[in-house]
Amino acid sequence: MNHFNVSRRRFLRGMGAAAVALPAFESLLRPGAAAAAETASQAAAGVATTATGAPLRTAFVYFPNGAIQANWWPTGDGKDFKFARTMEPLERVKNSLQVLGGLDHRNATPGPDGAGDHARASGTFLTGVRVKKTSGSDIHCGVSIDQIAAKQVGHLTRFPSLELTCDSVRRSGNCDSGYSCAYQYNLSWQSPTTPVAPEPNPRLVFERLFGAGSQGQRRESLKLRQAQQRSILDFVRDDAHRLDDELGNRDRQKLDEYLTSVREIEKRIEDAERFVGQTPDPAMPTPDGIPPSFKEHIQIMFGMMLLAFQTDSTRVATFLLANEGSNRAFPEIGIPQGHHFLSHHRSQQDMMDKVAAIDLFYMQQFAGFLEKLEATKDVDGNSMLHNSMIVYGSGNSDGNRHTHVNLPVILAGGGGGTLTPGRYVKFDGKPMSNLFLSMADRLGVKGLSRFGDSTDRITGI
Repeated sequence: MNHFNVSRRRFLRGMGAAAVALPAFESLLRPGAAAAAETASQAAAGVATTATGAPLRTAFVYFPNGAIQANWWPTGDGKDFKFARTMEPLERVKNSLQVLGGLDHRNATPGPDGAGDHARASGTFLTGVRVKKTSGSDIHCGVSIDQIAAKQVGHLTRFPSLELTCDSVRRSGNCDSGYSCAYQYNLSWQSPTTPVAPEPNPRLVFERLFGAGSQGQRRESLKLRQAQQRSILDFVRDDAHRLDDELGNRDRQKLDEYLTSVREIEKRIEDAERFVGQTPDPAMPTPDGIPPSFKEHIQIMFGMMLLAFQTDSTRVATFLLANEGSNRAFPEIGIPQGHHFLSHHRSQQDMMDKVAAIDLFYMQQFAGFLEKLEATKDVDGNSMLHNSMIVYGSGNSDGNRHTHVNLPVILAGGGGGTLTPGRYVKFDGKPMSNLFLSMADRLGVKGLSRFGDSTDRITGI
């Protein structure tokens, strides 16, 4: 077994305007007894690493309004399964994921409070609890599983967790039949009354990951780079050249590919800022720094998550593609009607076809992210997807009927060798909270005997 000291990150620094975090390089890691002792010490402390000592990452990606069931669920089971139309974009990474059927969130089903399925769907998704039906800021949810993990392993990285969205940010107001907007616009909850607001602006995420200094200093360094029309990489070029001399051939190639990825993301953000106000959908306002293309916005945010994982800037992330109940239109794929409106299709085939096309659109973006994780080598020689656990799903099953059982859920990645991907696994009405308990174990979370409405650890994944 090879052990790697991956706790000390290196940066490229230049002129106080940039601090580009680097991925781990084999040439610079310490093999041998010292690293093995450190790895053992981290394991004893519950640190989330794989069997080889590489970091174990986890992310939760949410899509709204459920899915067209006939187009979602595969045929067959176990390893002998075939994707239905919505999952066909995943074919290239089929052996690196599991489709999980039969997972429920019973606390999202209607109770004495009546309507409000969208708020309950997303409010329950990562917490497993029944959210309190109140308007405004009087909210009560639960601590989400990502934040439980971040509290125990977040001290190992620059940022305990990373929260992203391609939607607006709201913490109050009345959005769904008396439920606060906070439940639909936030996946992560630090406490039952405190959501962790996700960041929708790619520029702000980029500056957080790569800008040097405090928030005010990062703002000034951005102004400097913009005034001089220079890339963040221009400021660290000398440092990069010096580092290049220390690396072996494979790590030189890895550095070049990584810096190319950073520049690609930076350029896409610059392009988005250049064309602000030219949104193809006038009904959807586009704030400064947010791409007018929804597809571009999603892809940039997935790219940011990849860079954050690659540099071990964080090991825990959430990504809310759009708020639960979102009525966003999709003119770029020929759908001018709102998603939520279409999801109430009443079995009308033309409306169902459009919802299926939206489901496919979201899946195509997710598949692209997984393919990049699969293509990126980790410090132990495995792919980053192998050393990850990525949940993709919705808190609604059938958007037309607002059901919360047999949720559409995918678990991608190998969990550092602790998962058995390449299968369609069917459970019989198990709480989704059981899955989160089992994931928490793999992340090294200690002292978590129950979570949400869990009944036990889930087995067979």
